Amino acid sequence: MFTAAGFAKTWEYITLFKQGLICTVALSLLTVIFGFILALVLAVMRLSDIRPLRFLALTPDGHLREQGFLTLLSRFNPVSFLATVYVEIFRATPMLVQLFIIYYVVLGDVDFPSYKLFGFIRFDRFVPGVVALAMNSGAYLSEIIRAGIQSIDGGQTEAARSLGLSQVQNMRFIILPQAIKNILPPIANEFVTIIKESSICYTIGVQEIMYAVTSTKGATYRIAEPLVVATVVYFCLTFPTSKIIAYFERRMSVGDKRNGGDGKPKKARMKIRQASILRSQGGPEGFSFHAGGEKEE
Repeated sequence: MFTAAGFAKTWEYITLFKQGLICTVALSLLTVIFGFILALVLAVMRLSDIRPLRFLALTPDGHLREQGFLTLLSRFNPVSFLATVYVEIFRATPMLVQLFIIYYVVLGDVDFPSYKLFGFIRFDRFVPGVVALAMNSGAYLSEIIRAGIQSIDGGQTEAARSLGLSQVQNMRFIILPQAIKNILPPIANEFVTIIKESSICYTIGVQEIMYAVTSTKGATYRIAEPLVVATVVYFCLTFPTSKIIAYFERRMSVGDKRNGGDGKPKKARMKIRQASILRSQGGPEGFSFHAGGEKEE
């Protein structure tokens, strides 16, 4: 299976693996950045309380309806509905299908510039890869961000309203700064996940690590040795990063204990970890938490 001559031949194409390493890191960083922005928008949409048909809950004489179709219709939130549909579709469909739809259908007729990033990354292949990975990552990160926002005690929102802050100001200056601290470790873990998932982009010609494997295989007619090299490169990327993330997560938890926490930060992180499990498997139907920790009906 493995021979010294095979590794020698593979080493002749080590430049391809170096280029693949650079491409993989760039692909992962851009995916997490754009995915986080998209996830933040989706999380706010899902937490919104925009109900344009709220008036249907009232009877002609001004009383509140207790039940019925009109009562259900008055609770309909189109903004939250659209965000939920987006999240569920991207969680319930394979990443490869999403990538092909983005590359061949959505961006198939777009004329991208023909230049190369860093001299070797084809821009017309790199952009669809980033878009597809970011859209998929945003669907999962939105659940993590939503859990982080809802883990903040509801009394802080009430205090902000009593001080005259608007909902936007409350979210910007009070809720998000605390929520971001809680969700930083899962977001960092998402970077590790994207490093591994980016290997699927070789199917559309993105010059990442697996593309280097296929190119080396075509030149040397050897597959075992290039795969071993790719495994080592991925391990050197993900293992140290995971350990660094775990270190900072422990430091943050120690900081909460020193501040005399009553266990709420730990409970909040547990909820966020529950949401991060959605990255690898579908969560239970209707999974949600309100601010203050009450489960949604």
